[in-house]
Amino acid sequence: MSNEQNDAPWAVSLIRGDLLFRIQRRVGLIPERGLGLGRRAVFWALLAWLPTAVWAWLNGGLLPAEGSEPLLAHFGVNVRLLVAVPLLIFAEGMVQGTLSTILPRLVSSGIVAPERQEGLAAALKGVARLRDAVYPWIVMAALLGTVLLVSAPGAAYHELQWVKGQPEAAGIGFGVWWYLYVGRSIFLALLLAWLWRLLLLSILFKRIVGVGLSLVPTHPDRCAGLGFMSRIPVMFAPVVLAISSVFAAGWAHQMVYHEATFAGLRVEMIGLVVGVPLIFLIPFVSFFGLMAQTKKQGLLDYGDLIGHHGRLVRERWINGKPIADAPILEAPELGPIADTAATYELIAKIRPMPLNMGSVVPLVGAAVLPMIVLVVLELPLKTVLKVLLKVVV
Repeated sequence: MSNEQNDAPWAVSLIRGDLLFRIQRRVGLIPERGLGLGRRAVFWALLAWLPTAVWAWLNGGLLPAEGSEPLLAHFGVNVRLLVAVPLLIFAEGMVQGTLSTILPRLVSSGIVAPERQEGLAAALKGVARLRDAVYPWIVMAALLGTVLLVSAPGAAYHELQWVKGQPEAAGIGFGVWWYLYVGRSIFLALLLAWLWRLLLLSILFKRIVGVGLSLVPTHPDRCAGLGFMSRIPVMFAPVVLAISSVFAAGWAHQMVYHEATFAGLRVEMIGLVVGVPLIFLIPFVSFFGLMAQTKKQGLLDYGDLIGHHGRLVRERWINGKPIADAPILEAPELGPIADTAATYELIAKIRPMPLNMGSVVPLVGAAVLPMIVLVVLELPLKTVLKVLLKVVV
């Protein structure tokens, strides 16, 4: 079963087929095969940043000058357009590759039984239709327009201090206009697209759960057989890195030019490092009820089975009574009492969602990585290197 010409069997792409994808393919940014990640990353980053940079250079606002904050010193502006935009585009490749590899395992692993595969096919097709719909992009365009209208040049004046002249002049220059209404629009449009894809993934997971999954409570992955799904959050690491980089760059500017301190920004940093990764784990909440029910029912079912097995063992070996016709004692799949106890413990350790440390650490790492720059700004580089060396060694 395939939902789209370029989708793997029993998978659905969150990228291919949506309105943004179709537009970029029509203008030649996306080739017939592949996603054209490199060419798109360069094109959108330069389109967003270069006109503003050229205008700033021509007007003396690009390079440092005495008593000024040039465009290059506003790290948030440059990172947003030259780092975050490419990262948000390259992330599409990770998402495409991950889902096309992981989702088919729902069928190959037997989690979706043959009689349920028609329901899975319907779920994938439904999400593909939502992905291809136009109305979500109309909503995103309205949100983007609202943000741009509300955030007038005066509200973003601090980011525009590289503009020569009085604050009132911030809204009249071509470079300023380009940054405010083109550069920021490109970044925000890509960010909104990722939030929509995150919602699509949540809808997909909810519909997959609704198909009726054949979970195995005794599976050693502690996810009732869904352990392979734990690899999915890692595909959002570039998106988390992009968001964190923008915030860190803005804070770095505050520390370098406005005497902000690492300690003073600590609360905001902790909020970002904790909050952003959690946002990209939200789709897995769809599995919470199913996992909890699987664990509860598994403990009841296997509790009865193991209890029956244990009573027969006691009768035979403790009370010395002959036990006739008790196949459960000879069943190789149960084994000795120690094995049955291990089976029960596996069920007791089922996680509330199909996640593990390998799911969370890359996201947290992506959020923390840009903060290292802030630490370097606060502490001497020698001290930072010593701390890192101690951690590694």
